[in-house]
Amino acid sequence: MRARLRCVVIAMAGLAQAAPPLALAALGGDVASVQADGAHMKASVRPGVAVAGYTVQQMTIASGTVVREYVSPAGKVFAVSWHGPTMPDLRQTLGTYFEQYTAGASAPHVGHRHLTVRQPDLVVQSNGRPRGFYGRAYVPSLLPANVSIDDIQ
Repeated sequence: MRARLRCVVIAMAGLAQAAPPLALAALGGDVASVQADGAHMKASVRPGVAVAGYTVQQMTIASGTVVREYVSPAGKVFAVSWHGPTMPDLRQTLGTYFEQYTAGASAPHVGHRHLTVRQPDLVVQSNGRPRGFYGRAYVPSLLPANVSIDDIQ
């Protein structure tokens, strides 16, 4: 029985390695995966809009919350923003930066409606109350030279 279980585990591990990784257009991710991100969040995705040297991809999740992903000319998501009645899935939206966010968010801070996390390579600003959430997150090292932080809305 143990030998059989070991064979099953080895086979499953081999299949997992052979399968292509699930690509999600999260912060720091690739633009080619925006559709997969929209599908994960069950969102409607609008075509990207070119703005002064970068592209803004927008999706609206079922609750009505709008999530924007800002994509550099190199095809990387350098920032995300959101506004609407519910918070988006931040684990999905922040991708590999989610752990940095949770570490920063667990530090003591003042107020319940406003949270700012400043890490060396991640900034998250989140505000809101029920039915009125908004925020943005960006990776300073990925910001294109011509982009101001105020452009991320």
